[in-house]
Amino acid sequence: MIIIKRLNILTMITALLMMATTTANADLVILQYHHVDDSTPGATSTSRSLFEAQIKMIQDLELDVVPLLSGTRQALAGELEDKSQVAITFDDAYESVYSAAAPILERSNLPYTIFVNTDAIGSRGYMTWDELRELGSQDHVTIANHSTDHAHMARRSNEPEDQWQARVNRSLDEAQKVLKDRLGAEEPMFAYPYGEFDEALEAKLADRGWLGFGQQSGAVGRWSHDTRLPRFPMANAYGQLGSLKDKLLSKAFPVPAKDLPDGIVDRNPPAMSFPLGEQLDANRLTCFASGMGRIDFEVNGDTVVVEAPKAFQSRRFRYNCTHPAGQGSFYWLSQQWLDRDKPED
Repeated sequence: MIIIKRLNILTMITALLMMATTTANADLVILQYHHVDDSTPGATSTSRSLFEAQIKMIQDLELDVVPLLSGTRQALAGELEDKSQVAITFDDAYESVYSAAAPILERSNLPYTIFVNTDAIGSRGYMTWDELRELGSQDHVTIANHSTDHAHMARRSNEPEDQWQARVNRSLDEAQKVLKDRLGAEEPMFAYPYGEFDEALEAKLADRGWLGFGQQSGAVGRWSHDTRLPRFPMANAYGQLGSLKDKLLSKAFPVPAKDLPDGIVDRNPPAMSFPLGEQLDANRLTCFASGMGRIDFEVNGDTVVVEAPKAFQSRRFRYNCTHPAGQGSFYWLSQQWLDRDKPED
């Protein structure tokens, strides 16, 4: 009888361990929008019909839409419940966010965040301060910092250190002051213009206690890093419904993001390496490069090395790697690269 009981206990423990290893933890998926309009530039626009369909898919999947700040902090701490969560963000405070996106989100009382580059407010195509104040007065709307002038903020190759320090400090702190003075908003969050950052810029956010959000894709979880947080771009080219479900259910890639490169290109094409660890199998890993489709990678012992077969011609480009995470979801890694020698947008 004692032997049988022990066997039963061992069987139960084994079953629980197997469930723990095959069930992926829930993470936070952050969606990034610019325009929600049918007539604005295609590269940064989501049509109104597609936006409505994306929101409907989120609701059909019964995913919780949560405020960005609290959702991100919980995801980084590994404190999310089993249910995957979504946060919605808009960069630049375009007028279409007020006229098209906000009414759709308000019908379902869904929270969202608007990242504001303060110099542009009131200009043609952007919201006014009164419109921002109206939205920001609602409990489910958060206003946060996107710089003063939407300039490229990573240090330029030939830029003196003191000049870079002065312009970046001014842009970060003046925008934060304007948002506080005009709207009473002083959230500890920043969205990098163009998604560009380097370690020095990350350090400035860390010194201020701010979270930093990029434009590389992927989910946020305990593997993520608080000054290089991923968001899925949702413009027409990237937000189509055929691939949206995989993105909404994706998981943070099980490699510490702080150990990955900051993305500044020293040689082109760049190389990215990461350990396989216990959760990744090289035979189930798939990697892609911007404009090149699927690319090969090398495995050196327990380390994967990803390098594109030829140089890139653009200022920004990405390596994306995915791996099954169980229950129909995927671990998702997107490494953005920045070639500072290429012309700024």
